[in-house]
Amino acid sequence: MRYRILIVIATIIWGSSFVIVKDVTGYLSPAWILVVRFSAAAVIMACALLKRRHLYFERTHVGYGLLFGLAMFLAYYLQTIGITDTTPGKNAFLTGTYCIMVPFLAWGMAHRRPNRFNLVAALLCIIGVGFISLGNGDGGSLLSMRFGDAMTLGCAVFYAVHIVLVSMFAKGRDIFVLTMWQFAGIAVCSLLAGLVFEPGPTWSAVPPEGWASLAYLTVACTTLALLFQNIGQAHIPPASASLLLSLEAVFGVAFSVALGAETLTLRVVFGFALVFAAIIVSEVLPQRLKIIEGDSPLL
Repeated sequence: MRYRILIVIATIIWGSSFVIVKDVTGYLSPAWILVVRFSAAAVIMACALLKRRHLYFERTHVGYGLLFGLAMFLAYYLQTIGITDTTPGKNAFLTGTYCIMVPFLAWGMAHRRPNRFNLVAALLCIIGVGFISLGNGDGGSLLSMRFGDAMTLGCAVFYAVHIVLVSMFAKGRDIFVLTMWQFAGIAVCSLLAGLVFEPGPTWSAVPPEGWASLAYLTVACTTLALLFQNIGQAHIPPASASLLLSLEAVFGVAFSVALGAETLTLRVVFGFALVFAAIIVSEVLPQRLKIIEGDSPLL
């Protein structure tokens, strides 16, 4: 249970970040935001893990950590590009589609066949996230696909790949060191993308509140939240992890309502109920049925 709680805590932190990221893109381009976030996070992790420094350059930790970083970089970069050309609500919804992709990717990559509960829960979840995220000043429809929407959908693919990779290769290894190398990999990829595809940043144009936002994104949304995510993912099935991670959209809207940026409507409440139902179907119902059926296998 504690590993599921860690993932939920991560989603609460991320839920507070959508509006912040949207604001920061007014000062810095996507790649340079990621350079700041992840280079600082890698340094923080390296300093905090000095007792584990004998693993810093162990081959499998470096290799798998950088592999995780590449998948996460592509997800973050496409998401950050996407939010510059779409609404935060649609960005959150399209990102959340990874909860449908993960069971099938886990089947193809890790040969973990999804059960009927995974599939029903994923469908309930994505419908619920749609009710929560769409319709807030964006027309409420996905029929008109903008460039930013397409980039965000691509980001969901790489989030799903990252979830499956961590579930496959993190077990038996130090998740803290793997996370440090993941941060370093994202920072390097972001720097290369910034140098090749984007204009150089004007650091002096970033106001004090912009630096404060970057500090929050670095410490809370990157260092802590991604560490919690990786720890949790290493200990629970990828389908369950992806479903719990979809709570990011729920908390994103909840923070927006709490700050007065959005109004709580019946549509949003219905979406919350569907996401909650999806978690019950995935996490509670199978265990109940196992008890009733005498621990018989559920396929």
